[in-house]
Amino acid sequence: FVSKLSEITASRELIVNLTLRELRSRYKRSVLGWAWSMLNPLSTVIIYTLVFKYFFKAEGPVGRPSGLKNFSIYLFVGLTAWNFFSTSVNGAMSSLVGNAGLIKKVYFPREGLVFATVAANVVSFLIELAVAGVILLLLGNNVLPWIPVVLLLVALEVVFVVGLGLMLAVANAYFRDMQYLVGSILLQVLFYLSPIVYQIDRVYEATAARPLLRRFYTANPTVQFIEAFHRALYDLRWPTLANFAYLTVVSFVSLGLGLVVFHRFEGNLAEEL
Repeated sequence: FVSKLSEITASRELIVNLTLRELRSRYKRSVLGWAWSMLNPLSTVIIYTLVFKYFFKAEGPVGRPSGLKNFSIYLFVGLTAWNFFSTSVNGAMSSLVGNAGLIKKVYFPREGLVFATVAANVVSFLIELAVAGVILLLLGNNVLPWIPVVLLLVALEVVFVVGLGLMLAVANAYFRDMQYLVGSILLQVLFYLSPIVYQIDRVYEATAARPLLRRFYTANPTVQFIEAFHRALYDLRWPTLANFAYLTVVSFVSLGLGLVVFHRFEGNLAEEL
């Protein structure tokens, strides 16, 4: 395990080059280019706002202590954290299959493909967070003192996603059904099990008499990540200590498991691909 970490660290230049390749190819031959990093989430927010606010009469919560009440920006903050998770999981899961030719030709730490995919998505993630921050400032939410907290949450989510991506990437190399099971079903279920288009307080109210069900719901790492971003950016308050501790443990456990599982099955990757 230690030798594998050393090998990955020694290959950091390769990972940087793979990340740059991913970034260059992302919007190649696109007229708007990186503007799509802002237009995609904004268009999603507009659509969801029309559906949930005006058709289903959903309202944004009152930020405590910010006092902000805006459903669209509450949705935008949650979607930003979710989009990074979902796009990174999907991208990491197909990274080995998509680079089968390269894997068969030359040896290099295959984990670098997963790292590069997630790293490229971090750039889009930070752009979307910057857009959200500007909007929040215009609405009167002074998010500037909370930037270090947000960056720490970003780092933890990156660690969590890399670990999950390593496991899913190697699983998809052996069983192609994973991309359909995870991409088409599990991520969709996880989206509606996370407090993005609704407030988590409603879940607490609905499960008041069912503490075990509430505990099962809050054990979902995506719930904890999205709530932490809501607290820092929308409410302007610290995520709870339990929230931080849980996310830290889950993220590094995910990374450790991802590296162990990947190392266990990477020996036959070239043959399976």
